[in-house]
Amino acid sequence: MITDIFITGILPEPVLLYAFFALFFIIVLIVYRFVLKRLKAIALRTETKLDDFLIKLFRFPAIWLIFWFSLKLFNHLFITKLPEFEIIIKINNILLVLSFGWIVIQLVRVLFYQLEKRLDIDNPDNLGARKSLTQMKVFEGLAITVIAVIFISVALMTIESVRSIGISLLTSAGVAGLIIGLAAQKSIGQILSGMQLAITQPIRLDDVVIVEGEWGRIEEITLTYVVVRIWDQRRLILPSGYFLEQPFQNWTRTEASIMGTIFLYVSYELPLEPVREYLSIILKGNPDWDGRVQNIQVTASKEWHKEIRVLLSSSDASKNWDLRVRIREQLIDFINKEYPGSFAKINTELSGIKGLNSTGV
Repeated sequence: MITDIFITGILPEPVLLYAFFALFFIIVLIVYRFVLKRLKAIALRTETKLDDFLIKLFRFPAIWLIFWFSLKLFNHLFITKLPEFEIIIKINNILLVLSFGWIVIQLVRVLFYQLEKRLDIDNPDNLGARKSLTQMKVFEGLAITVIAVIFISVALMTIESVRSIGISLLTSAGVAGLIIGLAAQKSIGQILSGMQLAITQPIRLDDVVIVEGEWGRIEEITLTYVVVRIWDQRRLILPSGYFLEQPFQNWTRTEASIMGTIFLYVSYELPLEPVREYLSIILKGNPDWDGRVQNIQVTASKEWHKEIRVLLSSSDASKNWDLRVRIREQLIDFINKEYPGSFAKINTELSGIKGLNSTGV
């Protein structure tokens, strides 16, 4: 019926054709949104999170496919009457290729999402899980990049004027050849560094590191850069190659447990046994202490004071920091209360006498 209207010339204007296409696409979108809301409501009632993730992941690719389907249908009905038919057909083909590419990328993300769900990152002893997660994150980015290059190349091959570019990406050099050929370029070098990080793993996600003089955790590892979350919520962004070329400290390379120290400077008159006994008492009720190591030793003797080192262990670096802060406060209060005046002081009177004697007076 509508085709007859256009054929008979009652509404031959291209503007009306495009307006009809827009109206048709809007109607289809309204139906799609209605169906999407129903699917979301069903997903919320299920226990698994996979269906929620799938709906969120394919929401935009589905719109793209709807647009391609609408354009394809519209081509067969009306577009042959328009002079722009050939251009629209080419756009249609490109949309088809890119739509399938997007769907493949989303399927890859779903696959990695399912694999990551099997990892128990919340476990304090999560070294193996962090190792696997680091590899997954890096190779997921690599897989998405390769898929994107392939489908963009195929899309370019559908256009006569730039077909040679698409062919060259896939056949002349190839995706792997393109990466190797441009390895001298800094950006591609960073990608190769990111791949090396995933394989050799000097760092992993959630590792505790000291880098550029900052204490933080590895928050994100990509093919080109690494994000370190500093203790005060700042983010330190470093190129992937940094962790292959510069020295840094990794406190959780083989295990999360760690030992920390507290240094106190006290007079020679302070007895250590009461301090050791008090340390044992306050550690028993502290959840940040893992029960492995507690020790107090004199590590240095100076002219006016002695240096004592308190050694404490915890299951991870964050707990050890909190433990040391708390124990330091309690030990200082205990010494001040039970042995007042025991902390190191500079004897200014003796210093003055020394100065006089040095002048010969």
